[in-house]
Amino acid sequence: MGVDDKFSNKAEQLKGKVKQGVGEATDDEDLRAEGEADEAKGRLKQAGERVKDAAKNVKDAFKD
Repeated sequence: MGVDDKFSNKAEQLKGKVKQGVGEATDDEDLRAEGEADEAKGRLKQAGERVKDAAKNVKDAFKD
């Protein structure tokens, strides 16, 4: 996983957490739900990158 991808995914998760907090503080259910979605999307992207990394490691292990 590239450093840029890690940073981007973590930033999306953080943005989601902030939106959730603001939504909870202001009783804005739409904003809170949007924050949850952003955080989940960031986690999902991160998991996809980990799968790609694992597949590359397996492929590299069989090169020899």
